[in-house]
Amino acid sequence: MTTLAVRDLVVKRGDSTLLDRLSLDLGPTGSVALVGPNGAGKSTLLKTMAGLERPTAGSVRAGASDIAALSAANRTRLIGYLPQHFEPHWDLTAGQLVELGAQRVDGTGIEAVRAAMAAYELDFLAGRRWSTLSGGECARVLLAMVLVSDPPALLADEPAASLDIRHRLDVASALAKRGKDRLSVVVVHDLDLAFRYFDRIVVLDKGRVVADGTAADLLHDKRLDATFGVRFERVSTPAGWSLVAAQELL
Repeated sequence: MTTLAVRDLVVKRGDSTLLDRLSLDLGPTGSVALVGPNGAGKSTLLKTMAGLERPTAGSVRAGASDIAALSAANRTRLIGYLPQHFEPHWDLTAGQLVELGAQRVDGTGIEAVRAAMAAYELDFLAGRRWSTLSGGECARVLLAMVLVSDPPALLADEPAASLDIRHRLDVASALAKRGKDRLSVVVVHDLDLAFRYFDRIVVLDKGRVVADGTAADLLHDKRLDATFGVRFERVSTPAGWSLVAAQELL
């Protein structure tokens, strides 16, 4: 199990501040949804926690280790990172990509590859090359590729964005359930999915955490409306609460 501790994180690009003295404690277990408007810093935060973005200031620790001091191999063993956009260097088949994901971590065998292929309904795609796959098929292959090694911590950037409705629900549910014995931190665009499936909601805006709490506590929090610049109607449905954007805030 791996805890992630973010301390006073600052990321700047030119004159723009993407993360502004952001601090956050995560793990070792739990399902966490990162939500916020475009440009809030969600993707930058994930990349920095994964060790792929070097911060201007501040630190990220995985357990007792500073992420910046870990080798790429050790980071991979601790943290699985699922990017929003991915393009392999070679036009490999779906099966080869999942096998490649397994090879990144010692001890991941062929049975794990088969289980991952089956879990994301990829058996019939095993021989298809990446360039021939639809957006939704690519997303499922990438999920299997990252999760085949079952990393202690998973950082996923909008993994369900290109999926159809059924697979979107399946993926959100699976990643949230993974939080029972692992850490799942997921950027979620669909607020209904975030509040339906995830235990903890972290709301980002302008590179800062503006709200952090359980889904139940934050559902009626007006900071949610203010962050997105709308007035949400909270509608109770048999499947859970739905957030309907009624109008812009004045």
